[in-house]
Amino acid sequence: MAGASNPEPAVAVGDDPRRYAMLLSEVYDATMAGGRSPAKPRPVIADSWNRLLDSGIDPERHDPPDIDRSGLDLLRQSSGLVTVLEDITRGLESVIADGSNILVVADARGRVLWRSGTPRVLGNADRLGFVEGADWGESAVGTNAIGTALVSRRAVQIFSAEHFLRSHHAWTCAGAPIRDPRTGHVIGAVDVSGPASTVHPTTIALVDLVARLAESQLREAHARTLDRLRAVAAPMLARLGEPALAVDPEGWVAAVDSMPPHNRIMLPQKAGPGRAWIPALGACELEPLSGGWLVRPVSDAAHDEGAAAAELTLDLRQQPVLELAGPSGAWRQDISPRHAEILLVLAVHRAGRTAPELAADLYGDRSRVVTVRAEMSRLRKQLVGIIEAQPYRFGDGIGVRVHRPADPAALLPSSTAPAVRLARGQSAT
Repeated sequence: MAGASNPEPAVAVGDDPRRYAMLLSEVYDATMAGGRSPAKPRPVIADSWNRLLDSGIDPERHDPPDIDRSGLDLLRQSSGLVTVLEDITRGLESVIADGSNILVVADARGRVLWRSGTPRVLGNADRLGFVEGADWGESAVGTNAIGTALVSRRAVQIFSAEHFLRSHHAWTCAGAPIRDPRTGHVIGAVDVSGPASTVHPTTIALVDLVARLAESQLREAHARTLDRLRAVAAPMLARLGEPALAVDPEGWVAAVDSMPPHNRIMLPQKAGPGRAWIPALGACELEPLSGGWLVRPVSDAAHDEGAAAAELTLDLRQQPVLELAGPSGAWRQDISPRHAEILLVLAVHRAGRTAPELAADLYGDRSRVVTVRAEMSRLRKQLVGIIEAQPYRFGDGIGVRVHRPADPAALLPSSTAPAVRLARGQSAT
């Protein structure tokens, strides 16, 4: 498979894992003491041990890893791995089915994002701090299949005393990095860990295969995203009749007209509607599209400082519909009732709403911030550049108009959100 890594060969446990574990223990003790070793550790293990010894980490001391669950939901959403989590779990369910192993997915820094397994194996992992939100990078907890796979950028299997920390010697683990197929950058790792007695030479190959399949799924998902953006942008580019590109939120080009072909352009870190300087293109106008941006190179004279970047219309008179009109044209799409509720709230509160405030607006419960943030993440990906965060609000240069039904009771009639019930008492516009 193109782009596949070369997994580190499985440990040579042979027919007697216990005997091999004893040999590894002797190698470990001699190496850590600076004495003569009965054998050499595998190169990937030796490299890891040398890195950690040079950094001054004590192999005899097990400090609980740094655990931060406060930003866990944001880490998950920004990891790029949410869309392949189900594929990873399905691909490795046979390995954790007997209840001995734990499945873990971590981000590019080794932070544990998700884990699954039986209560017994999860309880064993808890005692090592192998929990969601914990840092399992190599510099935090020593040689392990997550951290070492991320550093070496290849699939690895770590057996018993190959772990740098003595407290981890009762475990075996196999991990593989997951790369962004567009850039080749490592964005996370998948790991299967369990008691050392469960070591099996095929586990590393299966884990690596699942990681490669996840990359394939990411590639296909990105292609589908660009296809949807291209369908929205194509008629606008045809009407425009001047140089322009349609790009996704990260600058990947879906469509181009009257310009040299580009694969990706560099967008500003905080892109917003209006004027922006883009390397290789110069001054450009950015207009929001459904799932991306329309980018038009312009001259200074073409820019009207007083013009709104876009006009958004939320039509709630029947099925919720969103329309966005910009200088180059307009696009229109149906939206879900939940997204209609959110956009209505933000239209009423133009100064913005915090996550707790939105939780109260939508659910009558200020504590449901995790649900709100997940929903807002989905909405902001769909409406790139239209909604800002901290607090959530419509971006500068976005004009907003709401069309409500003549009968206030018909405003999102299936909604039970407190903010919608309150809005039904207001006059139609």
